[in-house]
Amino acid sequence: MFKKSETQISKLLIANRGEIALRIMRSAKEMGIRTVAVFSEADRDALHVRYADEAVCIGPAPSNQSYLVGEKIIEACQETGATAIHPGYGFLSENAGFAQQVADARLILVGPSPEAMQIMGNKLSAKAAALKYNIPMVPGTEEAIKDIGEAKQRAVEVGFPILIKAAAGGGGKGMRIVEQVDDFEEQMQLAVSEATSAFGDGAVFIERYVTSPRHIEIQVLGDQHGNIVHLFERECSVQRRHQKVVEEAPSSVLTPEIRAKMGKCAVDVARSVNYTGAGTVEFILDENLDFFFLEMNTRLQVEHPVTELITGIDLVKEQIRIASGEPLSFRQDDLKINGHAVELRVYAEDPNNNFLPDIGTLKTYKTPKGNGVRVDDGFEQGMEVPIYYDPMIAKLITYGKDREEAIDRMIRAIEEYDITGIETTLAFGKFVMQHDAFRSGAFDTHFVSKYFNPESLEKADKQEAMIAALIAAQLFDQKESRQAGDKMIVKTSDWRKNRIKY
Repeated sequence: MFKKSETQISKLLIANRGEIALRIMRSAKEMGIRTVAVFSEADRDALHVRYADEAVCIGPAPSNQSYLVGEKIIEACQETGATAIHPGYGFLSENAGFAQQVADARLILVGPSPEAMQIMGNKLSAKAAALKYNIPMVPGTEEAIKDIGEAKQRAVEVGFPILIKAAAGGGGKGMRIVEQVDDFEEQMQLAVSEATSAFGDGAVFIERYVTSPRHIEIQVLGDQHGNIVHLFERECSVQRRHQKVVEEAPSSVLTPEIRAKMGKCAVDVARSVNYTGAGTVEFILDENLDFFFLEMNTRLQVEHPVTELITGIDLVKEQIRIASGEPLSFRQDDLKINGHAVELRVYAEDPNNNFLPDIGTLKTYKTPKGNGVRVDDGFEQGMEVPIYYDPMIAKLITYGKDREEAIDRMIRAIEEYDITGIETTLAFGKFVMQHDAFRSGAFDTHFVSKYFNPESLEKADKQEAMIAALIAAQLFDQKESRQAGDKMIVKTSDWRKNRIKY
């Protein structure tokens, strides 16, 4: 029997699915808060549905008929008496229109205000807000640019290579790298077309392309009383298709001085929109360790567990307390980094086939255990990985007293993780952990294109198979030797018995 929550939130609806829904529910349960799951018809037997105190079906499998329909989620709140909504990440978590719907329904959103979401949801308005605090920016345009001739002239002034980016973009969509002026017009048209198709907004802007960037993000928390702190950085430079696969905290390259400067900048970015709740301010770091503001994500991040492990702070609990109106219970000076944490996103993808998503049934599903290992997942053996949603099966996180121990534990955990029936990124994760560039910390966002190809995994598989065969042969030889020795002992024993008889 859990004690009654001290927050004004007594029943929380989680507007999400899978591992993040379960992760939120577990923290809420520890706080004595009852939980409500919503689910599509494809998720009727999902673990988060079984774990919640109540569950409401909100529509067919496609997310645009279920998890993305704000009206259905608000109706589920009204039906169950839930007073607050936690959107997790993805789906409606950064939708300012939905945030306003929640406010209009007199419900609590565990997240920032609609205004903060609106500003930070557009890269150009986010840059304008950050510039109020003189946050470092990559040289480029500070406003949307539509005229191709004007854009080309500005690109020449900035200097090639340049990056064309969609103002409303994300996940690499509406993004084009242009190496030379002759290619600019064609790439500009492609970027505008892709941005219009993906986001309904063809606005693009130009930045100098940082050739060897590292992706560093700072976790921030802000309460409703004007207090904002940062919880240090995460490095997210190992990516495929501009999306993260491996994350760690802290970064292997930041000095205490750079960390302090980035942390202050992140807090200032959050302050520029009176930010409340958990958010992440993203930067790129160049080869000279100069950093530049990239964007702000107004939600909980997939990779938040690595921050939790090095700080000892439960970010979901803090989100709920902040949404309830409570002030932060700690100050910046109370926070410090303890140890090191690494996260691998375990996707149902085939690294040997350009990381294309895979679907099927989890014929075998056994998670690793032991000291310093955490698995956030939403599946069990026998379940199907549906085609309708993000292909992430789990997040595998390891913690150690230092970076080397965390990486070694990750390798051990990957080897213990047993998944059959679908292709996964586990083998790729092991490749990363064992690569000299990653272990030394000398890598950037081009890690995959520089070092990885399908033959790398095939070679590793062959080597492991050869080692396994050699071990098996050695064990067989040892067994044969033991059996031969046993036979000799038996004969000797029989001879002695015979002698006693005579």
